[in-house]
Amino acid sequence: MDHIVLVGASAAGLTAADALRREGFTGTLTMVGEELRPPYDRPPLSKQILAGDWEPHKTTLRQGTDIQQLWLNLKLGCRATSLNLAERAITLADGDRLGYDGLIIATGLRPRRLPFGHDLAGVHVLRTLDEALTLRAQLLAGPRVVVIGGGFLGSEIAATARGLGLDVTLVDVEPTPLARQVGTWVGGLVADLHREHGVRLRMRRHVTGMLGENGRITAVVLDDGTRLPADVVVVAIGSVPATEWLASSGLPLRDGVLCDDTCQAAPGVYAAGDVANWPHPVTGGRVRLEQRTNATQQAITAAKNLLAGPAGAAAYAPIPFGWTDQYDAKVQVHGWCPADARVELVDGAPQVRKFVALYHAGGRVVGALGWNSARTLREYRGHIAQHTAV
Repeated sequence: MDHIVLVGASAAGLTAADALRREGFTGTLTMVGEELRPPYDRPPLSKQILAGDWEPHKTTLRQGTDIQQLWLNLKLGCRATSLNLAERAITLADGDRLGYDGLIIATGLRPRRLPFGHDLAGVHVLRTLDEALTLRAQLLAGPRVVVIGGGFLGSEIAATARGLGLDVTLVDVEPTPLARQVGTWVGGLVADLHREHGVRLRMRRHVTGMLGENGRITAVVLDDGTRLPADVVVVAIGSVPATEWLASSGLPLRDGVLCDDTCQAAPGVYAAGDVANWPHPVTGGRVRLEQRTNATQQAITAAKNLLAGPAGAAAYAPIPFGWTDQYDAKVQVHGWCPADARVELVDGAPQVRKFVALYHAGGRVVGALGWNSARTLREYRGHIAQHTAV
């Protein structure tokens, strides 16, 4: 194997490059990334960057000298447009063509957009560092902010904007923020937290339109006829895997790149991070994890398995781990927290905002959640780990 291509200059792509070198790969390593910036970390965008606590350079995952030590052929500001499996070649937007012996796909996600409103100034999505910096600049003007979407990203943006002293309204179709991620019991506590800090919540409401004047947003219209005055709107209604460039490749695509349990999508082709969809022994079905920790763990597995080949490849069966920081609350999750699971409080108390809860589904523990309880939460991780053996 002389040439390995990594499509996606992300945390997953960079980790894969590092793992390949550590495993002894000495051939040519090419990384293709759409953005002009070198690989950077995304979790701080909705918090430290948006709040102005960090300068942009603090999100960079590797400084120049560290990147150079990987002997990477970096092709930044360059978009992959197609993949030819038979010829083992990738075509780029500038017309360049890259042949490869091995390929790791780590193209991540693209934000979902509403079918209206995005042509108005002041309406944002948040996925890239440049988008975060643009939004930050507008928040400095003291606008009225409406956040559409109460998942992890939307809730964090609302908390950060409110921390800046702004007028903030959070809108979601679910009964509570994070209802889809952790269920309505914990979601109700998150709702209380936002209300205590002065965020107005409009739950169980659909956005039906946006109004503007002179090309700029002025209001968000809800399905009950309410008009929410707005100078800045952030649409955070989820994301979709960035696989459009693979549409004609012949790779199996359905909510991401379909892989086997070793992260292989086709001979010599692996996927890692937000874009990868693979069978997991705990769920008994396919999963796709949009988590920072998964991006690095899966990238390491994909890199090792690519070099080892099918005969030496190992199955990838992690216990998912994710977190969100909002105001003074750090909520961490091991495993899965289905909305219909039975939630059991096992330590602490919600009243003091410090507790651990287990999520039961199918007669077993499938998840553990800690609210300001990182140390205690680790003790319960084993309840899930015992079910992940392959």
